[in-house]
Amino acid sequence: MIYEINGGRPLRGECRVQGSKNSALPILACTLLCGGETVIRNCPVLSDVEATLRILRHLGCRVKREGHIVTVDSTAVTSDEIPDVLMREMRSSVIFLGAILARNGSATLSTPGGCEIGLRPIDLHLDAMRRLGAQVREEFGRIVCEAPNGLTGANISLSFPSVGATENIMIAAACAKGVTRIANAAREPEISDLADFLNSCGARIAGAGEGSVTVEGVPRLHPTEHTVIPDRIVAATYMAAAAVTGGAIRLRSIIPAHLGPEIAVLEEAGCRIESDCRNLRLTAPKRLSGVKMIRTMPYPGFPTDIQAPFAAMLTAAEGTSVIIETIFENRYKYIGELVRFGARIRVDGRMAVIDGVEKLYGANVVMPDLRGGAALMIAGLAAEGTTRISGVRHIDRGYETPEQVLSGLSADVKRIEEDGKTDPEQQSEPHRRQGEPLAR
Repeated sequence: MIYEINGGRPLRGECRVQGSKNSALPILACTLLCGGETVIRNCPVLSDVEATLRILRHLGCRVKREGHIVTVDSTAVTSDEIPDVLMREMRSSVIFLGAILARNGSATLSTPGGCEIGLRPIDLHLDAMRRLGAQVREEFGRIVCEAPNGLTGANISLSFPSVGATENIMIAAACAKGVTRIANAAREPEISDLADFLNSCGARIAGAGEGSVTVEGVPRLHPTEHTVIPDRIVAATYMAAAAVTGGAIRLRSIIPAHLGPEIAVLEEAGCRIESDCRNLRLTAPKRLSGVKMIRTMPYPGFPTDIQAPFAAMLTAAEGTSVIIETIFENRYKYIGELVRFGARIRVDGRMAVIDGVEKLYGANVVMPDLRGGAALMIAGLAAEGTTRISGVRHIDRGYETPEQVLSGLSADVKRIEEDGKTDPEQQSEPHRRQGEPLAR
């Protein structure tokens, strides 16, 4: 499959933003601890989510999906091991470590797979499990954790505010004996969403989202119902697409407070943004202005996940913009593909200098990873002529039917087979009304 984009059309209209992938994955993993039937609403239809559901089924859970509602029955968990073939489907599969260990007293995982955007060492995860009383050994590409007598609360100070490590500790400590305190914890909204879910299951977690988290272990958790928060990265991606095309869009059912750094950059580039508690409207100028500097940082700083889409947006801005990537060392793999559109970008280590051009031109490009793929779609929307993008499996990991969302915003985007035929799944699905392209 490829995306074919006829660019140069301003995005106009409104859409509802999907549920957060980065919230859904850890929440689904810790349904293992609920021991009954848990209902997760606003769960996006993504390949990473489907991989997570396959892991749950392998572990013995009964899983049912109806649209954007997923029901997980973890009454009978029959395995404590995730095979290599499932682990390799996505890097975030390591989030199952704490849940399986807390449920079964043992867990065996292989090295996670996923996008190659740089090293994501799991040392923080393993060290934390050791601090909670688990015995951990690594052998032949496998990780074996054992805690036959259960886990015990501990004081854990993270050397880096890792989102995944913070989540794994919270999940593992929820049913540990005693109190666990996490210092330098990640502060992302997804951490707070996970804590809200766990607390609704009977956990006792305080301080989530504030950098210092306290988890008072309880004997057991119970099933619950939970609605996943909107995806702030997806929202910012569509904002960048509207901005670079000189458009005007309204995003519904989002949380603007989660988009502070992105809104600041867009306003510096010349966009007008109006928001209330659940909606946001962006109106872009005819041509954006360059921005002085974007430096990716842990939340509440500018997110690394939106760095690539904003870089694509700035390729057509007037003036020079600078991006410094501080989180992952290999997140500029998409730059060479942007150059094919006529972009002028210089990379020096972790710094990218973007000299905006007056016009981008359609090109044949390949998605290198998830967020880089979103960047290429944004460039294609802004470019004059036709763009064809292959490697669309990457975009399916984090964006739910983006071709339908963008089409609902007046873009000319098709997902087609290599021979030029329209994707049968896209063709057979009734066209959604403008304003209803995503999860409800």
